[in-house]
Formats: sequence, structure tokens, C-alpha cells
Amino acid sequence: MTTDDLANTAAPFDALLVDAARGPLRRLIPDLATARWAASLARHPAGTAYRLRNFGTESAKVLLGTSEMAPDKRDRRFTEEAWSANPLLRRLVQLYLAGGRAAEGLLADADLSERDRSRVSFVIENLIEAAAPSNVPLVNPASAKAVIDTAGLSLVRGGTQLVKDLTSSPRVPQMVDTSAFQVGENVAVTPGSVVLRTEQLELIQYGAQTDEVREVPMLVVPPTINKYYILDLAPERSLVEFHVRSGRQVFMISWRNPDARHAAWDFDTYVGAIIEALDAVEQITGSDRTVLAGLCSGGILSAITAAYLAGTGDQDRLAALFLGVTVLDNASGGTISALVDPGTAGAAKAMSRRKGYLDGAALAEVFAWLRPSDLIWNYWVNNYLLGKKPPAFDILFWNADTTRMSAGLHADFVDMAIENKLTRPGDLTVRGVPIDLSAVTVDAYVLAGIADHITPWGNCYRTTALLGGTTRFVLSTSGHIAALVNPPGNPKATYQTNDDKPDEPKTWLKGAQTHQGTWWSDFSEWLDARTGETVPAPAETGGPGLPALADAPGTYAFDK
Repeated sequence: MTTDDLANTAAPFDALLVDAARGPLRRLIPDLATARWAASLARHPAGTAYRLRNFGTESAKVLLGTSEMAPDKRDRRFTEEAWSANPLLRRLVQLYLAGGRAAEGLLADADLSERDRSRVSFVIENLIEAAAPSNVPLVNPASAKAVIDTAGLSLVRGGTQLVKDLTSSPRVPQMVDTSAFQVGENVAVTPGSVVLRTEQLELIQYGAQTDEVREVPMLVVPPTINKYYILDLAPERSLVEFHVRSGRQVFMISWRNPDARHAAWDFDTYVGAIIEALDAVEQITGSDRTVLAGLCSGGILSAITAAYLAGTGDQDRLAALFLGVTVLDNASGGTISALVDPGTAGAAKAMSRRKGYLDGAALAEVFAWLRPSDLIWNYWVNNYLLGKKPPAFDILFWNADTTRMSAGLHADFVDMAIENKLTRPGDLTVRGVPIDLSAVTVDAYVLAGIADHITPWGNCYRTTALLGGTTRFVLSTSGHIAALVNPPGNPKATYQTNDDKPDEPKTWLKGAQTHQGTWWSDFSEWLDARTGETVPAPAETGGPGLPALADAPGTYAFDK
């Protein structure tokens, strides 16, 4: 799996929010689902005996050296030649694989609901991953070689790093060498200025890099977890830079990192903050229309804001709406239906309410344990057994730069997802206005990533049925982050489109056309038709009553 792939492994956004408050390891504690699994096995003794007999038979073959069981060639844990050449190591791997297959078979045979099956599957997956012989010092041939080559220093370095990781949150292996990056120096470096600072946000206006710009500006609403600069990574990998070079007036919200003082900040607060930023964009540019662009949780807030403006009769302030990797319809949204229920959601909200916020480090920990093979044990081997530093990668650096989420916003997001409120007009009320997404009639561009586990693309697609205007749905390659960070020049990049909008996502996909290149270019052409004529570029950032306050990335981007 590539580093891009690692950056994209996760779980549905709302499940992350619940587990982050309650702690990911709670999922490993046996519960009623585990008890029902055991009861099911007891009710079907013949099937259970069959699985155990097969495991015994295969174990005997392993010990006799006649087993043909072997790891998948794509399994990076066992690519070292010693795993197959050394008779003892080969048998150890075969016993491990046979045990894992038996456990998975016992789960497959059980008569369980989908909810219980997913809960037990989570436990089994984690236990199987943890039991891999590749995780054991010296047993792993690469670890043994490193000990010999370094005279034991590899284990000393690894042990030191393990102690360091266990004593600081998140208590998972470090995934990136953060020393290679500095905000404002080699990430978040597109020139611009903070032109508005409020309790909730700093508004960044990026300086023009062309002689003429489109008259209609774009306001970008980033996610409310992590910092905004996922959209402004290193030069040539920055979506902001791409649009500024394309002659667009781009404004970016940089959210404040809330603490316990801001516990009450909720949907009302954040929608109000977006509208305040929209007021500033109009005041600076003189445009009475703006493209509102939101990503992930920022996309949810953007959609709610658009519906709020429609409800107040002010939708004409929007020229278009962009929603990137954003789920508004949570029906069958992956593991959320299995791992989260009203009881666990209520407990999660109570915990964040007591603290005043949801800790971003807790989110990072949940993120890791829901994909243990790639985000725990892969780095366990690299960091602790081999004593190496993790790679330097800008996306993972951003991912490690966590932020908190206010308790009020956390509760609103969880309630919205659990009850799927955005699918029913009026179920959600913001700032006293019933939210009806069908009243949003401006053109919309909806982007999803085909391998996205946080915002599954099928759920993103259902946004096309919720909005009342003409929607262009685009399916990019990769997952949650690499679908966004997709600059021109990648020969592997593709995206899919289909002018038809059938009810089912799979039907849409069957009729979709694949295009080479990045969706960035497609979105740019789409924007050209909706952002008016070109006008002379402003000579400087800021405007009447809103002077430049500081250079980008501002101050909120450095909040810890």
C-alpha cells in the first residue's frame, strides 16, 4: 500500500466522532454482540466442529511440512525471503494464517445481525492483526537483521520511541516525520492575507497571480477537524494555488482551534460564522454573488448554510455550491449503522460535553485503530522493531496537526448523522430557520473518492437527490484525502462522470465515462461558466473597512 493509500484509510466520519469521545479500545471489550456470537456457535455445533476440525487438520499439515498455505503475494508483512525459506518461520506464518481463516470462518457461519457481525468483525480483525508473527521483535527477520546490523541500537531506538508514543496522545505509533515540514514555510505558502478575524475564524484572501480575475469570488469552507491547509499543501500540490493561478478570487476560512471556553459553539455558531465570512467577501470584492465551496464536515456546514440562505430568501447571494467528499445522507453509511447506536452516541456526547470539546488526538487514535494493519502495525514494525523514522509526507503531516471540535458542534454532527436529519426537510433547524436542502436550487458540483472510507462515495452520490438544482457528480480516484490532493501531472489520475442521475449509485457507475487527468481541471471549467466575466485583478488584498491584518497563513493555523 502506498503512502497515499495510508493517508486515506479511515472510517465513516460520524463513527469517528462517536468513538473518539468514548475511546477506540472500547470496541475490543467483549459485549453483547460477542455473547450472541458465542451463543450462535453453540446452537450450531456441527458447523463449529467442522471449522475447528479443519483448523486441526491444517495445523497437522503445517507441522508435517505438507501444508500449501501461503500469504497473499500482496501481503507486505511477509515479503522477506526468510518467511518462506526458513522452515520454522514458514510454519509459524502458516499456523497464523490457518488460525485467522478459522476465526473468520466461525464468524461467517454465525447467525448474526449485520450490526452484531460488524461489531464482532472489528474485534476479530484487530486480534488477528495483533497476533501476526511479523509484529514480534527478532521473530520478524527484518527486525533480527536490524539488530545484528546495528549491534542492538535498532531495538534501543525503537523502545525509546515506543515509550515516547505511549506517554503522549494519540497513543499510537508516529506516522510521519514532522521535522520535514513547517507551516508557512513549505506548506500553506500561497501568498495571501488575513482580512477578517472573529472568535471562530480567520478569513484569508489570496493575492491575485494573474492580470485579470473572474468577477465572482469563491469562499472555501475547510473541515472543522485538522487545519485548513490540506487545500494549500506544498507548491504544485495546492488546490488554492491552482485556482489562484487560474484567475480566481479565492477566500479561505481558517477555523480557530476551540477549547473548553467554546463548548457551546454549534451549528448556529458555525453557520453564522460562514455568513459573516460571506459578508466580508462581498464587501471586499464588490460582488453580490459568491461560489460557496465546502469539504467534508465543512461541506456539511456549507450545505446547511446554503439551505439557510434559501430559507431566508437570500439564496441569490450564491453563484454555485461545491461539496467535496461530503455526506449529507447517512443511510447505510458503512460501519455507522453497526458501530453506533443512540446509546453509544449519547455517551459520546456526554463525554465531550463534560470536557467541553472533542480532542483531535482522540480522533487520530480512532482513525488508526479502525485500520490497524496499515496505521498501527505497519508503523509498529518500522518504528519500534526496525528503529526507523516514519516517512516525511505532507498529507500525513497535516493529518498529525490535529484540532479540537467544540462539544456543541460534536453533538450536532452526531445527532444529525444518527437521525439522518438532512434527508427530511425541516427536521433540522438552524438559527431559527428550518433546513430544506431541496430549496437549494443553485448549480452544484459534488465530488467523491471511489476508495473513500470516511465519506463513502455512494452516500456522497445521494446528495444529487437532496439538492433542488442541477448537480454535476464527479467520482475521483483514491480515497478521502488523495481524491482532493490531486494536482495535474499524475499519469494515474482519472475521474468519472455521467450526465444521468439514476437512483442507485451502482447504476450511475455502470454508465459512467472515465476521463484521464484530474477533476481539478473539470471543476475549473465548470466554474468558468458560473463565475462571470474577467475583470482587472485587485492590486492588493483587503478592501474598504477590511484591511489586511496579517500574512497568510495567519495565526489560527498555529493554534495547538
